[in-house]
Amino acid sequence: MSELSSAPVPTIPHHSLLVFLLQLAVLLLLALALGRLAARFGMPAIVGELLAGVLVGPSVLSHVWPSLADWLLPKEAGQMHLLDAVGQVGVVLLVGITGMELKFDLVRRRRLTAARVSLAGLLLPLGLGVGVGFLLPSSLVPDGTSPTVFSLFLGVALCVTAIPVIAKTLLDMNLLHRDIGQLTLAAGVLDDIVGWFLLSVVSAMAAAGLSTGTIATSLLHLAGVVLAAVLVGRPLVRTALRAAGRSPSPAPTVAVVTLIVLLGAAATQAMHLEAVFGAFVCGVLIGTSGEPVQERLAPLRTTVLAFLAPVFFATAGLRMDLSALVGPTVLATACAVLAVAILGKFAGAYVGAKLSGLDRWEALALGAGMNARGVIEVVVAMVGLQLGVLGPETYTVIVLVAIVTSLMAPPVLRVAMARIDGHAEAEMGLSGTGTRDLASPPPASV
Repeated sequence: MSELSSAPVPTIPHHSLLVFLLQLAVLLLLALALGRLAARFGMPAIVGELLAGVLVGPSVLSHVWPSLADWLLPKEAGQMHLLDAVGQVGVVLLVGITGMELKFDLVRRRRLTAARVSLAGLLLPLGLGVGVGFLLPSSLVPDGTSPTVFSLFLGVALCVTAIPVIAKTLLDMNLLHRDIGQLTLAAGVLDDIVGWFLLSVVSAMAAAGLSTGTIATSLLHLAGVVLAAVLVGRPLVRTALRAAGRSPSPAPTVAVVTLIVLLGAAATQAMHLEAVFGAFVCGVLIGTSGEPVQERLAPLRTTVLAFLAPVFFATAGLRMDLSALVGPTVLATACAVLAVAILGKFAGAYVGAKLSGLDRWEALALGAGMNARGVIEVVVAMVGLQLGVLGPETYTVIVLVAIVTSLMAPPVLRVAMARIDGHAEAEMGLSGTGTRDLASPPPASV
């Protein structure tokens, strides 16, 4: 026994390392090239980054050049886990950065209107998504997955909103500092917070089983995480950031922020609440710490947004199999889920806006912004695939929803904003730094 315990751990085999390095290089090259191409055509860069994985994965390369596909992407769990590990580090840090960028002063300024729009825009697609989940053919529900958990997960996937996509779209259209732009961001912040909570609860139910005890335990863990973050995490984060900020170099701040996000992700992963939830909470703590860390974190943002995030989205694209859409059942499911996703968000945001006294074009603009799923829905879909709640077909459908809704946002916003009176989109008088930071990441981030 002692001889076994003292034996050195074998290093990664030569061929496995070679394949891993080439996988990273090919996916990163395609993701960056196609992401920039998408941006040139006015589309979110995430569309091109996902397409990189689609081209290399089972949708294209496996049909065009099967031998190369088998060599580059062997059906070996250990080999693919290396690539997945890089993607998981990327998504954890990306979600942490998203949490840092949330501006809660936006919510405070228009809290009642933002709450109405967010609540209606979240509950309606959530309810519709759950209903559709129960109506889908049982063949699309993975073996061993409770139909209830599957339906709840589908509802969560359809109710989320992507702050990075909204911010970048509003910035490109010069709407970020307008009343309607600020209101869209504020409602999106609330949507994001509730969405991460719901994702953690449903993920815990998927991992531990559907029962009253599981739900109660998950909610207690969530409450414990939030309470610990406020009472213990906030002062610790502030102290750590202040100590790191004494250095003239940004390196200590980058290291401390990365450590905080990774530890937070590990803590919630240990509670079966999903690592991304802990990363999000820690990101919010960092962003609301009061310490001037935004400029110092530029190197971290560059690394995540130019390398880790594109690799993650490319690996997400690898899991898509567009050939599955040839089947009439899957194609009908894709159309139904997409219709429900769009209708639910637009109708929910519209109802919330009308209850707040906004006119129909302002309500339409809010619906267009809130309808963009982008980054967040891809993360949710990947979580569902990893947990076994989603199969390859439903995973492909949900990622398609993320792409289509993100592409819809700019043209619908242009139509709505062209019909909004000038006084309705007057400047709110916010400082330039308050919202500009939210959209500071380069196009590769969305």
